[in-house]
Amino acid sequence: MELVAPKDEVVLYQVTDGVAHIKLNRPDQINAFNIEMRDMLFQTLELYRDDNEAKVAIISGEGGRGFCAGADLTEFGTTPSQVISRDVRWERDLWGLFIALRKPIIAKLHGYVIGSGIEIAALCDIRVAADSSVFRMPEVALGMIPAAGGTQTLRNMVGASKALEIIMTNRMIDASEALKIRLIDRIATEDNLDRAVLNVARSLAELNPKLLSSLKSTVIKGLDLTMAQGIQYERRNFVQGK
Repeated sequence: MELVAPKDEVVLYQVTDGVAHIKLNRPDQINAFNIEMRDMLFQTLELYRDDNEAKVAIISGEGGRGFCAGADLTEFGTTPSQVISRDVRWERDLWGLFIALRKPIIAKLHGYVIGSGIEIAALCDIRVAADSSVFRMPEVALGMIPAAGGTQTLRNMVGASKALEIIMTNRMIDASEALKIRLIDRIATEDNLDRAVLNVARSLAELNPKLLSSLKSTVIKGLDLTMAQGIQYERRNFVQGK
């Protein structure tokens, strides 16, 4: 069975051959992340979680300009303060849902990957970017700190010192540097990005879903454990999966 979301939704969902395609769909705003998109992405991830036909997901952004240009700042003017606006924006625990998912998610990145765009990508399992992609964390320049997990996920990916440098300076990072500092995992040319990501997704879709679930649980749970505890947890999952 193939599930397809209406084309006018801010998040699109389609499943083909075991691969769920989740697309941020505000191309005129470079997929700037607003409350409606947050709510729809939350519902879409729940759908992916519960969809037995979907073995792996690819999350991407519609339009040629970018994956996600960050939070939609126009919403900040509709509440008494930026603090209240951000509280409203993140009150639904989308980020916790990302972490709790035991199915793999691949981020397909192109063009602008800014602020919340980086934070969404960081919560995925594998990040593949076009060689023309650019990355930036502008929150401090706007008088805020990242509020969608960026301080934690970036630290885990690139290390504390580099995470602070990226967040504090608001500088632009190209795809080559992003790969070097492990902000992304792979680079593809723009023309080959779709094929490169789909090849990874199809290879994961062929694996035992229970194996992938156990693997994700082991790695993510291990972040909160000492090395000795993590090895014990890994061994327990190995025995249970035999």
